[in-house]
Amino acid sequence: MNTKGKAFKYPDNVDTDVIIPARYLNTSNAAELSLHCMEDIDSDFVKNVQPGDVMVAGWNFGCGSSREHAPLVIKTCGTGCVIAKSFARIFYRNAINIGLPILECPEAADEISAQDEISVDFNTGEIYNITTGKKYFAQPFPSFIQSIIQKGGLLASLKDGGAL
Repeated sequence: MNTKGKAFKYPDNVDTDVIIPARYLNTSNAAELSLHCMEDIDSDFVKNVQPGDVMVAGWNFGCGSSREHAPLVIKTCGTGCVIAKSFARIFYRNAINIGLPILECPEAADEISAQDEISVDFNTGEIYNITTGKKYFAQPFPSFIQSIIQKGGLLASLKDGGAL
């Protein structure tokens, strides 16, 4: 599983209310919710994101409430991957559960700039900054978790005969 796209860069401690503001949670429609993804920190994100683009962030990405909506709207916008120095524990698990590819790599998160062209290979954990020519290596997920993500999340993988 791979993705390639431009980077959107965010700071430390981006919480779930920044990813999808609670004022929009009166619907469960992912497409409708995704229209508001990141709007309080990056009002142009949904206008500019393209399938395969990569979010890059600092420490503790996805902190705050345990809402599953946060990784869901990121995925629904077409984001191919989130690379961060670290993820809040519940966001990390929710991302796997809904099939959003994520990687922890502090060096890549520090050095990748907004608009850099990034390629990610989830099987190896290789992150390649096409713009600068620099490679980074994150710890890839074990194959059973990669299978869950590739199948679109935990429920989809269970319907497909299970990943475990």
